[in-house]
Amino acid sequence: MRNKIPCSAGRLGLLTSQMIQAVSDASAFQIAHQYLTANRVRIVEADDSQIASTVIGNSGLYEQNIRLKDGHLLSKCSCTLPEEPMCRHCIAVLLEYQRWAQPRQSRKPSLANESITAPPVGPSDNGKRATLASFTSDIKLSEVMVFLEWIQPATKALERQEPLPDPPALGPGAASTWIQAIRNLEDRRRESEEVMTSLESQLKDRESDVGHLTQQLQTCLRESNAAQATIQEFQRKAASYKEVLSRVSELTVEVVRHAGQMRAVTGDLLQNGSQLDKLVSSFKDVADALQSAVTLPPHE
Repeated sequence: MRNKIPCSAGRLGLLTSQMIQAVSDASAFQIAHQYLTANRVRIVEADDSQIASTVIGNSGLYEQNIRLKDGHLLSKCSCTLPEEPMCRHCIAVLLEYQRWAQPRQSRKPSLANESITAPPVGPSDNGKRATLASFTSDIKLSEVMVFLEWIQPATKALERQEPLPDPPALGPGAASTWIQAIRNLEDRRRESEEVMTSLESQLKDRESDVGHLTQQLQTCLRESNAAQATIQEFQRKAASYKEVLSRVSELTVEVVRHAGQMRAVTGDLLQNGSQLDKLVSSFKDVADALQSAVTLPPHE
């Protein structure tokens, strides 16, 4: 998403949390502050006119590009949230940049005679702007010596992943800013380790959930295969019953046909019996006639 907001600040470092909140959706600002507290924001590259960053959102990793150009604040994020005028990820980046840029804004030039001028930070090897903006400030030699004495045990502590030694008592200046920047980096490293530990724990939980789901899927597959085998057995039995029914139907047709034939034979027999009865009756009549004919007349 991309948004354009009028901005009167001449540098991104001049933006305050109140100014950011004033032009942000209340819900988006609250979620952005949660992202900031959870150390989900990573500034990849930044200066007073633009910021390149990434934010670990609730649904993945998103990239942001924020620029201050011609009196307007231009924000672009790879997310698809409809939040206006800035999404929660860009708001979190501006809040993180405000905290990130505070040590730089706190630097004040020294007017001491025994001072040297730090060279400006040039572009990086790939042609992009350096992560820290170019600056020139006066540095006291005494502070540099104190810083060098502190940086040696600090380096060993970093190598052993131990807490940094207490910083020396220095007034405002470049050396104290360097020390504070190193301490901030160490704090962020520890926060990153905690986030990584949390993410690894969540990943293990997700892997455990995936394992359970895989087992359930395998169980469902076995049950499905068993049900499919049962269905196939039922289909075979149904085919067998169908064959039996077909045979019964054929036998029924045969029985009906034989029954018809038996009825025809029975009819013939009845007709023949009637004719026999008539023939018997005729024979009886003839017998009676013959008997009458042979009877002798009575004597006179």
